[in-house]
Amino acid sequence: MAANYDYDEAPATYDDANRQELGYDPNFVPDSVKSFVVHLYRHIREKNVYEIHQMYEISFQKLSDRLFKDTPWPSVDAVAHYVDNDQVFCLLYREMWFRHLYARLSPTLKQRIDSWDNYCSLFQVVLHRVVNMQLPNQWLWDMVDEFVYQFQSFCQYRAKMKNKTEQEIALLRQFDQAWNVYGVLNYLQAFVEKSNIIQILEQEKEGIEQFTATDGYDYSGGSNVLKVLGYFSMVGLLRVHCLLGDYQTGLKCLLPIDINQQGVYTSVIGSHITTIYHYGFASLMMRRYVKAIREFNKMLLYIYKTKQYHQKSPQYEQILKKNEQMYALLAICLSLCPQTKLVEETVNSQLREKYGEKMARMQRYDDEAFAIYDELFSYACPKFITPSAPSFEEPLVNYNQDAYRLQLKLFLYEVKQQQLLSGVRTFLKVYSTISLGKLANYMEVDEPTLRTILFSYKHKTHAVDSDGKIISNADVDFYIDDDMIHVVESKPVKRFGDYFLRQIVKLEGVINDMDRIRLE
Repeated sequence: MAANYDYDEAPATYDDANRQELGYDPNFVPDSVKSFVVHLYRHIREKNVYEIHQMYEISFQKLSDRLFKDTPWPSVDAVAHYVDNDQVFCLLYREMWFRHLYARLSPTLKQRIDSWDNYCSLFQVVLHRVVNMQLPNQWLWDMVDEFVYQFQSFCQYRAKMKNKTEQEIALLRQFDQAWNVYGVLNYLQAFVEKSNIIQILEQEKEGIEQFTATDGYDYSGGSNVLKVLGYFSMVGLLRVHCLLGDYQTGLKCLLPIDINQQGVYTSVIGSHITTIYHYGFASLMMRRYVKAIREFNKMLLYIYKTKQYHQKSPQYEQILKKNEQMYALLAICLSLCPQTKLVEETVNSQLREKYGEKMARMQRYDDEAFAIYDELFSYACPKFITPSAPSFEEPLVNYNQDAYRLQLKLFLYEVKQQQLLSGVRTFLKVYSTISLGKLANYMEVDEPTLRTILFSYKHKTHAVDSDGKIISNADVDFYIDDDMIHVVESKPVKRFGDYFLRQIVKLEGVINDMDRIRLE
């Protein structure tokens, strides 16, 4: 097992301590790193997925914490001869090298461009050569996730033109294809197409394929790399399109994955959360509130039940952050589309604790309410990007907030349009039938204006789903017959199971606490 190897738990040698005193030398390779690289290379050649996963998830993190807290790992040239100068391994090592650099330090523009070049080389190999490897799903997901993150980071960095040096501007001009939006989308799309993943998932429904049953691994001795990268690239495409504000295309890219079922995307916690977060956010922006509420509810309940198992994971902080963002998005959805019956008791109690007071104020649709919508959206939305190249002409300006401001403006415009609807809904909740004249009188508008408001209510409480069907988000619906409004209210389904489960968990917690107390 990986934990037995000396690279993992070995005490710091004289060389290691000496190196930290002298500063970073990219060509110095500590013994523990030599051992790590040699073993990882061997396990990749032997397709030993379990050991690769142990080394990738545990040993790499431990060595990073111990030896490379605030410096990069040794350069690829320094370790290449320990792994027979294997091209694919060196590309994988550099992928990890850059990911560590982004996580612990601030990459320079040259390093950002080099990372793009490395991804291009690695992806070209996977797409155009026979790659006879099995890699853990966690690593393959991280590859796609980091690729999209570095693209987003580069767009944000490039958009801050104000304080760029002449050297940086010269580099941006020279390498204008680095992290180009079409290049990023083309690679992700190429993985989807070359892997035939859409056909594989279709065949799985017919019982011909076993992709999900085996978590994407190939137990017949083949490779899982291209297929799983193709699968995760669909999630990557959803995320990129969300960053660009193209929610319809993003949701379309995810269609082959049935998010109502367990899938390979649920086998990695980061992938699971990213998928649902972006699916929910895109659905919110497309006014598919019910779908967004359902998915946020399921994901938040899942995190609530399982987060203690991920406390030692490198992704733990990200899990907690996305958890808080999804609660903010759920608060927005429920304020625009009050469907509390879709939310489990546990999630609802957490939501009330975090946002109960703000949600009550959001119902008033005054200036204070709009300020809260603004605050929650700004906190919970993705970091939108402007993918186009900057203007290099003077004066140089920062435009990294432009895309975010546009999406915020569109969102608040939508909220503004819903302002009158809350008044209509309040009256419809009270009556089963009411005449148009009477309701117009109560709302202090004339009948033609009321009809316009009711048409608007119908429009805003219905949305078009991915199949082109019209779906209702309303918990209160109505129809008009001879100037009489007839209200149709959906009856909430009472759920008791979740309540009893929470009480059982509480009781078990009390019993465990009592067992710990030793009676003297």
